[in-house]
Parts: sequence; C-alpha cells; structure tokens
Amino acid sequence: MITEKVKELVSEIEAASVTSKEQLEAFRLKYISKKGAVTELFDGLKNIPQEDRRAVGQELNTLKNLAQNRFQEFSATLENTETANPEMLIDLTLPVAPHLQGSLHPLTIVRRRIIEIFERMGFNVSYGPEIEKDWYNFSALNFADNHPAREMQDTFFISKSEGEVKDDVLLRTHTSNVQVRLMEKQKPPIRSIMPGRVFRNEAISARAHCVFHQVEGLYVDKNVSFKDLKDTLYHFAKEMFGKDSKIRLRPSYFPFTEPSAEIDVTCFICKGKGCNVCKYSGWVEIAGSGMVDPNVLENCGIDSEEYTGFAFGMGIERITMLRYGINDLRLFTENDVRFLRQFEGA
Repeated sequence: MITEKVKELVSEIEAASVTSKEQLEAFRLKYISKKGAVTELFDGLKNIPQEDRRAVGQELNTLKNLAQNRFQEFSATLENTETANPEMLIDLTLPVAPHLQGSLHPLTIVRRRIIEIFERMGFNVSYGPEIEKDWYNFSALNFADNHPAREMQDTFFISKSEGEVKDDVLLRTHTSNVQVRLMEKQKPPIRSIMPGRVFRNEAISARAHCVFHQVEGLYVDKNVSFKDLKDTLYHFAKEMFGKDSKIRLRPSYFPFTEPSAEIDVTCFICKGKGCNVCKYSGWVEIAGSGMVDPNVLENCGIDSEEYTGFAFGMGIERITMLRYGINDLRLFTENDVRFLRQFEGA
C-alpha cells in the first residue's frame, strides 16, 4: 500500500509546476511540511512488517529527497526570474515615497543667477581647462617668479619642468587662466565672465576649502575706465542682493590689475546697521577687482596703448553663504540630504 502511494507521489512531484510564491508554498505544505504527504508516509512505516521495513524506508527516503530537490529547484527558478524582472519586486500597494523630486544645489542656483545678471549686461560665458600651465595661471598674469602663490603650500603642482617656470603644470588657482586664453585668441572688444572650479592647497575648515568655485569677469575695449568697473559691480550688487544695496571700493593689490580694489556691499541682513555677519561694520566683502595691468595686455598680444580693460573675481561659495546665511563652507561638499532639501523650489 505504501509502495503504491510512493509511486503516486513520485509521479505528482515530477509533474508539478510552480510559477509563483503562492504555488511554491502550496507545494511545500503538501509534500515536505511536518503535516505533508511524505511525513505521513514515514509515520506509517511503523505498521510495515519488520522484514519489509528496510526496503520501504529506502523508497521513502528517495521520495523525500526528490520532494526537497524539486522545492529547491522551484525556489531558485523564482528567485532568478525576479532578479531578471525587477518590476516583479515592486509592491504597488505601498504608499508613494516622499521627497522624490530633486532640487538644484545651492551653488548651482547662485552660479546661474550670477551668469543671468551679467549676460543681461552683455557679458558672454567662457570656460577653460582646470589643469593648466604656469604661463596661463601665473606668468602671463604678471606674477613674479618668486611670488608666494607659486609655492607648494598654495598651489597643487602636477609636474615641475626642468626648464622655465612657465612650463610647470598645475591645478588652476583661479579662473584667470581663461582670461589669458581668451585675450590670446580674440581681439577686443572682449566682454566675458569665467565661472569654474579652482584648487588651492589649503586646510579644509568652516571658512576654507581646497576646492571651490569662482566667477571672474573681463572687459577690454577702447576707453574702458574705472567708472565702468564700478557701475558694473554696482548693478550686479543691486540685482543679486536687492535694490537698496550699495558698494564701496577699498584700495588693494593684485599682480594682474593696477589700480586694484576690494569690493564691499552693504550687509543685506542688517541693511548696513551692523550685525555678527558683517562684524558690525555694515559691509561684507564680495569680490576683488581692478584695471587690467598693461603688462598683462601686452603678454596676451593686446596693445596697451590702444586698449584698456577691467577685471573682477568673486567666490560663488561666499556669495551663496551670504545670500542664504550659511556659516559652514563644508556643507556644500558633504551632500547631506537634510541640507540640500532646504533649497527645493529655490
């Protein structure tokens, strides 16, 4: 009797077909669970005569192994099918996950706003390489051979040439290299801004980073004056920080401009009254600027007797920190979703 039942179950198991997890579970319950058909046959083994029990037991073991092997085969087939078809893993009954809409990075928002403002003033946008020769990064910009910015503590050098200094290869420390390349290839009038990533060998802190972003500007033409520079930056300040903004220029020094000036704008948080952001001065620094040094024009093949120009440069991170009241520069590169989600819809 048991032998006939074994043959019947062998036929059923070999002919079984499983195409879903529900069918797999039904197969397990029917054949190999504690209350399944195979277990019931083993329970009946005690009623078999002693002389036949060994042979029947072997048949039952063969049946049990067949059922377990078929169960494992069905399980592996279903798993491979789900892996090949990821859609089968989606539970359509689950609620929609929140915050799936992405947002622009705050630096991207501010960079686009800066570009928009200057484009409306007639500036186009120029880009250049981040890996640069010393000539474009330093020498053409009137940096002396022994200038401190050339030293390893400030600049990431990729290779040092055995010949002249101008052949050294480095990561650019400002986007002024794009200005040099632009003046070499294009005759005045030139009116362009140069946004991009720059690198300096500095310790990372809340106020400094070894990788950051700049936007520099250049205007070269006949009869360009310091007043043109002042009016351009004044218009930018009003557009970026509000119509009540004012600017002031403080004398400064840069190798590639003469005269040079630091640009301050009235603190848009306290409106010039004084607060901890502006250190109670009512002003915050946003840029460096000046008239292009005649030596730089000559280095780029432009007649300094016929043409003049102005240049300026500002850090996008600094503008962003001032605009949104951010007090830690590291937040821009840590990719903390909690920080980035604050700019959704900005």
